[in-house]
Amino acid sequence: MTEPDTEQVVGPVERFAHLMEEIETAERAGLYSYGIGEHHRAEYYDAAPAIILAAAASRTRRIRLRSAVTVLSAADPVRVFQEYATVDLISGGRVELVVGRGSFIEAFPLFGLAFEDYDELFVEKLNLLLRLRDDAVVTWSGKHRPPLHEQPVYPRPVQDPFPIWVGVGGTPESFLRAGTLGLPLMVAIIGGEPRQFAPLIDLYRRAGEQAGHDPEQLKVGLHCFGFLGDDVAKATNAFYPGWEAMFTTIARERGGMPPTRRQFDATRGPDGAYVVGDPDQVATKLTRISEQLGGVDRINLQMTNPRLRHADLLHSIELLGEVAPKVAAV
Repeated sequence: MTEPDTEQVVGPVERFAHLMEEIETAERAGLYSYGIGEHHRAEYYDAAPAIILAAAASRTRRIRLRSAVTVLSAADPVRVFQEYATVDLISGGRVELVVGRGSFIEAFPLFGLAFEDYDELFVEKLNLLLRLRDDAVVTWSGKHRPPLHEQPVYPRPVQDPFPIWVGVGGTPESFLRAGTLGLPLMVAIIGGEPRQFAPLIDLYRRAGEQAGHDPEQLKVGLHCFGFLGDDVAKATNAFYPGWEAMFTTIARERGGMPPTRRQFDATRGPDGAYVVGDPDQVATKLTRISEQLGGVDRINLQMTNPRLRHADLLHSIELLGEVAPKVAAV
């Protein structure tokens, strides 16, 4: 992250100090949860999210702490379960695990895995993770990990059942799988229009009901880019430079077209995926998105980016604390 006023790079020690302050601010603002992603890239410091969440747990008392997401395809489910069960114990039962395949591929060569196996890896490892959640002594075998035979797995978390969400993008198979398993769904919406996901969320809910799961169990969450300011100009001017830098890097790596301000403004418009504006605009938009998708249980806003003032981010978190009860009351 670069401080835009001075062009100085914020190093990892300072960034972690800022991050703890941001999480503490989110708790004081009354927000329900705070999530830490997982990346294995030079510009990110969140390669070990469970450790970050454990630090946050020791400095908070109420706010729920979640992964966003844990790249399960490239991880050992036993270690994932043990780590997050430990954080659940440290936090007194405030942890949620969101598992997915991630939006970058660096984890696969880093851990000696073939990217072309990413779907098969995820399905197998999710199966094992659910077994570990449900049973303290596990017998299991698969293709990509040594088998377990009557193996005790400890520690056990405070929460029973331990909350495991499935993070998905836009593949129908992923929505269908989550519904069939009866797992809560976290939908990453990074562009386009949220209402385009309505058929996929309907597919998830139908699959869950057909599998015999209680509709109350089939929770839907959204993960979107978002930022708040005292007015739309302040919110946009604070958030846009880092958004542009982030997507320019991704476009360069993947051979795509670089982002434009016109594209950003369209996507933060009334029907677009970005939730950027003043508190009233954000509250209105979050309510509209929920209605378009048949009601959602949670909307997470990704506020951080590579060129963002720490003070602006803290203020955005505080403003979101004003918005949250208005949206929850609808």
